[in-house]
Amino acid sequence: MKRISKIISLGNSGDFKKKALLWAQKFDDVVLLEGNTSSQITIQPYSEFDTILAVGAKANLSTSFENAFEKLKSFQNKNKDYLFGHLSYDLKNDVEELSSSHEDKIGFEDLYFFQPLRLLIWKNNEVEFLYLDEVGDYIDSDFQEIENYLVEYHLPTDRPFIHSKISRESYYERVGNILDHIHRGDIYEVNFCQEFFASETDIEPVSVFEKLNSISMAPFACFVKQDDKFLLCSSPERFVKKTGSKIIAQPIKGTARRTTSPAEDQILAKELSEDPKERAENIMIVDLIRNDLSRGAQKGSVKVEELCKVYSFQQVHQLISTVTALAEPHLHPVDIIKNLFPMGSMTGAPKISAMKIIEEEEASKRGLYSGAVGFFDPKGNFDFNVVIRSLLYNASKKYVSFSVGSAITSKSVIEKEFEECLLKAKALREALGA
Repeated sequence: MKRISKIISLGNSGDFKKKALLWAQKFDDVVLLEGNTSSQITIQPYSEFDTILAVGAKANLSTSFENAFEKLKSFQNKNKDYLFGHLSYDLKNDVEELSSSHEDKIGFEDLYFFQPLRLLIWKNNEVEFLYLDEVGDYIDSDFQEIENYLVEYHLPTDRPFIHSKISRESYYERVGNILDHIHRGDIYEVNFCQEFFASETDIEPVSVFEKLNSISMAPFACFVKQDDKFLLCSSPERFVKKTGSKIIAQPIKGTARRTTSPAEDQILAKELSEDPKERAENIMIVDLIRNDLSRGAQKGSVKVEELCKVYSFQQVHQLISTVTALAEPHLHPVDIIKNLFPMGSMTGAPKISAMKIIEEEEASKRGLYSGAVGFFDPKGNFDFNVVIRSLLYNASKKYVSFSVGSAITSKSVIEKEFEECLLKAKALREALGA
């Protein structure tokens, strides 16, 4: 698949990026992957670009969960090019004999990928226009159009009123039910999530994303537009990346607040690194991912490169582990993703039992939340985030939603788990002006 490349030096990379995202809104298919490399909060050494913007579909795949991974495999085999898209949490129903019966008011497809006509890649104050041959003649005119774009946001005047899908009392009851399962030995850990939402709400997606991104400056942030549906994501977590034969998974488990006092902030980070409950949560998921990676990995190649390392983001400290493996030579890239899906950090352990309990106790369909957004390159390499710390918006329904969760283990204190959810929701509320 031939692409035309042109690299242009930028005077102000950040300004051009804002203009490019606004310019892209005239297209139905948009994915922006934002690495926030300038913030110095980058999970190294596996970052390869600053920002990627994929715009306009030459070909696409849109499907429900039934046989979705096989369809994706066929689509990727047919289109050996850059492919951008998402995997919703409910693809679990393709991987295992599971179901999802809760209401979903956002309406993203379970799986959607497209081959972009236009691709812009930022690195080191340069932008590369990488266009399919059929639109190659538009590079110069698109650049000028973006350069001349007026950055103008139309912010809503009303503050959205945020509702909780479940009350605090109901949250306590549901987590109590999960703890009963844990104490009976049914499971060890469950990632339990709750939804917050606002109805009859108009938001300007690009401006809200810019605000959310400035608050969090996360290394796996993204903006997704599919017709009238939007994902505004400030994820700190990588799901899985493949580069050559190497596979990298970087699960997050363990959260602590940040403070403006450097001395106190350092103490909070140290306490997180030594907290037995938080470390136990992380190590359980690392073991689960090591097991998932071993399917299709070369014998003896699964390694834990980092265990429970503290990474400090704008709002919170997180415990992150890095698990790597070498893929079997003839393993299809989509099969690597399928072996790991859904990500252990968003389910619990054992995975299937945890997902069944999640369906019983949660009150909302997760949909794209706790799924993944990312891309394949022409060589079959890929990189996907975990969709957390995110706003979902259906413009036609005027419905905005976000979910937050925490890992429930035998050491959990229900009140503290609820407070962790509120901590994670803080930046999302702030971005909405709520």
